[in-house]
Amino acid sequence: QVQLVESGGGLVQAGDSLRLSCASSGRRFSNYAMGWFRQAPGKEREFVCGINWSGSSTDYGDSVKGRFVVSRDNVENMMYLQMNSLKPEDTAVYYCAARESLERTVATSVSRYDFWGPGTQVVVFP
Repeated sequence: QVQLVESGGGLVQAGDSLRLSCASSGRRFSNYAMGWFRQAPGKEREFVCGINWSGSSTDYGDSVKGRFVVSRDNVENMMYLQMNSLKPEDTAVYYCAARESLERTVATSVSRYDFWGPGTQVVVFP
């Protein structure tokens, strides 16, 4: 198993940037593909972005393409989400997730991920 903890959330104004981190512990981090998801009040959890086990492949949800960048450090067992040009509609609880996979492609469905962190809140004011 792998344990995940997010950090870096906060309150920012529209147009600001924020960097989220996801720390992993437990089994070998490089065995896992990783994803960021978010859930706003009253809405379903949605895919934000993901990165494969090696970092060679990434995928982004349409609403964040060109603004968010996902990366990982398999030595430090960390994943990051750099969020730029934030908008009020980015307000949500952000979750990191893991699935044991050595595939090149990135899974985008919530159901494909087996391990989840507790989440970190991001609030973007107009």
